[in-house]
Formats: sequence, C-alpha cells, structure tokens
Amino acid sequence: MPILSPEDAWRRLARGLVPLRSEPVARRQALGRVLAEAVYADVDLPPCDMSAMDGYAIADPVEPDETLPVTATIAAGDRPGHRLEPHTAVRIMTGAPVPSGTEAVVPVEQTDAGSKIVRFTAASESGAHIRRHGEVVRSGDEILAAGTPTNPAVLGLLAAHGVHELAVHSAPRVATLATGDEIRPPEQRLEPGQLRDTHTDFLLAAGTTLNLDFSALGIARDDLPDLSRSIAKGLEHEVLLISGGVSKGIFDLVEDVLASHGCETLFDSVAIQPGKPLVAARHERGWVFGLPGNPASAMVCFWLFVRPFLRRLMGFEDGFWHGALRAELAAPLPGAKDRDRFLAASIEIGEGRILATPRPPKGSHDVIAYGHGSALVRVRARSQPAAPGEDCEVLLLLG
Repeated sequence: MPILSPEDAWRRLARGLVPLRSEPVARRQALGRVLAEAVYADVDLPPCDMSAMDGYAIADPVEPDETLPVTATIAAGDRPGHRLEPHTAVRIMTGAPVPSGTEAVVPVEQTDAGSKIVRFTAASESGAHIRRHGEVVRSGDEILAAGTPTNPAVLGLLAAHGVHELAVHSAPRVATLATGDEIRPPEQRLEPGQLRDTHTDFLLAAGTTLNLDFSALGIARDDLPDLSRSIAKGLEHEVLLISGGVSKGIFDLVEDVLASHGCETLFDSVAIQPGKPLVAARHERGWVFGLPGNPASAMVCFWLFVRPFLRRLMGFEDGFWHGALRAELAAPLPGAKDRDRFLAASIEIGEGRILATPRPPKGSHDVIAYGHGSALVRVRARSQPAAPGEDCEVLLLLG
C-alpha cells in the first residue's frame, strides 16, 4: 500500500466514522462523556424574582441618610408572596424571594441598620440587585445540545434541573495486545536480547485519561497460531490496539493474521517520524490499530491518531493535529527531510506566551525524550532548522 501523508491517513481513517450508540448513565457517573440527546429545562431559573445580595428590599427610591422602618425578614427558602408596603424596608438574604412592590435591593454594605430601622448611606439604583424570574432559562427551553461534553459545570446544571439519568454516547471497549518473542513483562528480569513491555502500561494509562478502562490481553509470541488466538480474542472488542509486528520483517505477522480474520487494511504506513509503520484496519465489529514496536513511535501514533479516533467514537470533536497551538521556540528545532517529524517538547506558559523546548530523541526507541515531554512539536516535511524565538506548532499532551 502507498505511504500516506498524516492528513490523508486521518481522512481515510475518519471516513464514515460516527459516535457509538447512546446509553443511559447516572448523572454522577457521566463526567467526561458526550450527550447523545438534548436536555431541556424542567423549571424556570430563577423560579421567581430573587435577591442577588444580602441587604434591604425597598418600595421607593432612597437617598443618603434616609431612614425606613424594617417590617420583616425574608430568608432564602421562604415561600414567595410577601408584599412590601410603601415607605418601608424588608431585610432580605441572598437567594430569598423578592416581595412584590420592590423598587430595588440595597446591599447591607450601604446601610447602617438597627433591629427595627435602617439608615441608607448611599442612594439606591432602580431595579438593582434583583434576579428576575426566568431570566436565565424558562421551563421547556433547551439547556444542553446533543454533542455537549460533560464537565463539572454541566453536571451541576443537570442537577439544577433534576436530571438523574442522561443519554450519552457509549464508551468503546478497547483491548491492548503486545507482541514479540523478545518482549517480557516489566517486572521480569531480562536476559540478553530481551526488552520490557512498555506499551501496555502506556496504553492503559492513556486510556484512563480518556475515562476508558482498556483490557490488557498480555503478550503474544511471533508465532502464527498464538498470535491468531490472541488477535481473535481482541477482535471481540470494538477497538484493538496491537503493538509490534507491523514492519516488513519476516516475523512481522500482524497484517497477515488480521487479513485471515477478515480485517480490511485502511493503510499501513504514514509519512511521519517516528511512527511510519502504523496499521489501521476495519472489520465488521470494529477497528484495529497496529502500532509500531518502538515505544516512542507507538506513543506518537497513539497521540496523533488513536486518541482522537477514540474521542470521535465517544462523540467528541477531534482529529489529527486538532487543537494544535502556536508556540515560541525556547531552544533550536531541527529540520526534517521527506516526512513530518514529531518531537517531544517541554512547555512553559508565561506572560501570555507558550514557550516550547524541543527534546530531539536519539531514535524511535528513546523513551526518555518522550517520557519527559508535555507536548509534541511538529516539524513539517522538508523544513529547515529553526532558531530560538521563531514560531512552532505544538500539541499539548493532555493524556
């Protein structure tokens, strides 16, 4: 298959990609999900005219040093219905229903009050400090559109309208599978020629940042029967992430096994460095990503393609290089040849500027460079080196 630009690879991957079906979720378990249906107000907010301040409700304008008798006290939670008589004042608390006939609420800081009389130290302003009935929303109005991501403020809004269960897009079931005869669990002591599995821990943690619980299927050998059994189990999930076995060596068996299970390869190489041997495939029940075996390559491919893909399944707006920002280089940035390069970078934000310090790796095996990065900096194909102070493109690594 031809090598694709990263933009073309994303377009091929995203063709026909739609969010997963909806499912009901309890409000307090819905953080980080995306609404599949619109939500409508079930009450007027505010439910009546309410005081925005602790102070005094007055029926007529007042001037400095004017005094009025205090006839009542209204607290938040009291029922509406009190009437304010002319030339009187009512002590009122924030959130309390404003009595009918109120001209304004005067903050307590602008008064000198006794128990039965209040003296005003400033002139009143007509209509001041009154939250009007229904000024925020009316019952039946749409308050959240389908496609809205939930955050703490959204959940508070839902609580205000008594929503205890809501329809959100389903979270994809994701499995991870490491491959390679040389790969061993991280806790195992290594023999010469062996490597520890870094992919699984990275992917499980990356899934957690998406509010997803990935299933780890372990390590498969470079052996057709063993690899086929492991991949068959992974294909029971909506998304399978395989690490290793996707290059062109005689032991890179993943693409052949995927084909034997009815998977259609969308692409198998992308013009990026690191991360060129990236496989994306589709089958009747879901999707497969074959990530490169080198750990830095797998991380970059996840951040650039897998993460936005999973977010799209969950209903978020996302895509390749979506959300990238302009930054200022704090250190030199090397150039690129015929592929876009994506280097780890440390980010500092200060005085309205984003400063990026690239960490050029020693190769696609350099876990240290990418482990210390908080962003990816992009070097476009055939770009010349850039000096400190010049602009660059960065994608913050939020997970």
